[in-house]
Amino acid sequence: MAAVNTMEKKLAEYKCDTNEAISLKLVRFPEDVEDDGTTFHPEYSHQIFGDDEVAFGYKGLQIQLFYTAGNLSTLFKVKYSSKVTETFDCVEPDDVEGKIREIVPAGFTYNTDDFISLLEKEANFKPFGTLLHTYTVHSEEAGEFTYQIHKADIACPGFQEYHERLQTFLMWFIETASFIDADDDRWDFFLVFEKYNKDGETLYATVGYMTVYNYYVYPDKTRPRVSQMLILPPFQGEGHGAQLLEAVHRFYCGLPKVQDITAEDPSENYVKLRDFVLAKLCQGLPSFAADKLHLGFSADMVKEAQEKLKINKKHARRVYEILRLRATDMSDEVKAREYRLEVKKRLFGPYRKNQRELAKMRKCLRPEELVSHMGQMDTQTQHEELEKSYQVVVEGYRRIIERLATQA
Repeated sequence: MAAVNTMEKKLAEYKCDTNEAISLKLVRFPEDVEDDGTTFHPEYSHQIFGDDEVAFGYKGLQIQLFYTAGNLSTLFKVKYSSKVTETFDCVEPDDVEGKIREIVPAGFTYNTDDFISLLEKEANFKPFGTLLHTYTVHSEEAGEFTYQIHKADIACPGFQEYHERLQTFLMWFIETASFIDADDDRWDFFLVFEKYNKDGETLYATVGYMTVYNYYVYPDKTRPRVSQMLILPPFQGEGHGAQLLEAVHRFYCGLPKVQDITAEDPSENYVKLRDFVLAKLCQGLPSFAADKLHLGFSADMVKEAQEKLKINKKHARRVYEILRLRATDMSDEVKAREYRLEVKKRLFGPYRKNQRELAKMRKCLRPEELVSHMGQMDTQTQHEELEKSYQVVVEGYRRIIERLATQA
């Protein structure tokens, strides 16, 4: 037994955390390659290396995936200090290179010098598609930066190969990511680029992107659905996600055939971002004026949000609650209570559905079965959960209101 434990301990030394072992870079200058300050690491690697996010068979494992900042030309290298086969017979290490090659498209280089030579071609890289929006971000330390948002489709020359490189980042930063069938012409692609200067030339760096699929709505409309959205880690926290989502909304608002804009299985962070962007857009609509909000959620709000901004009723309702909270003096007990009841009325929907189900159960369940279901729908518990839900919702709304104040 002792020998087995000793063997297990020795083999455990050959396990590496793949989130730490994988180093990612967006390279602009040759010196970036050796600069640890430009390195970032995945949030997730379970889709490649399993739920434990561990690679077995190596000590000191380093997996380098470096990309040129614009065109995303790729350097792929695997390094390690020792391999399990050097010490143990009949123990196979994981095929780390093979696993990575499953998602990294052909055309990468293993050679650092060849990769650095590719940086010289970055001056030839230009953003794909049509320019939709330009904006600037000010930094106290580094000054002002200019960004562009472009709309592209798969027919743009060179875009398909570029997109295959870009989408590899999804595997490292979106928990349930999957690659799309980009050949389908109903996909729209929205890309964010930073303009920067190198040796007197204007170059472009990839910042992030969004994919949107255009679903058919009978009889003659479409419903764009956001599928994927990623701002690359070096650019996160700078407001690019909001700029991108707003630009996408404004683009589709200009298309008469669009019914409304939705998202596929949105994450909590995406919902927060959408709430902010839609509240920012709706606050200028007449039906959402401060003097209208205390009258309640109205058909005019639904109609105007849908017609002018392609926002559906469910999302318009959330916007109404955010803007009404901003316009409500919550220190006034009467106004605060009115607001609280208004929000809870929407939140109570699932509980009301439970009550209807309970009424049906009374007709068809035996007494002992009914008691077990009633325990799941205890009224006191419902009220407590409703209050918790309300507090969480309002806390999120307050953060959006604070952010809206910084945009004023």
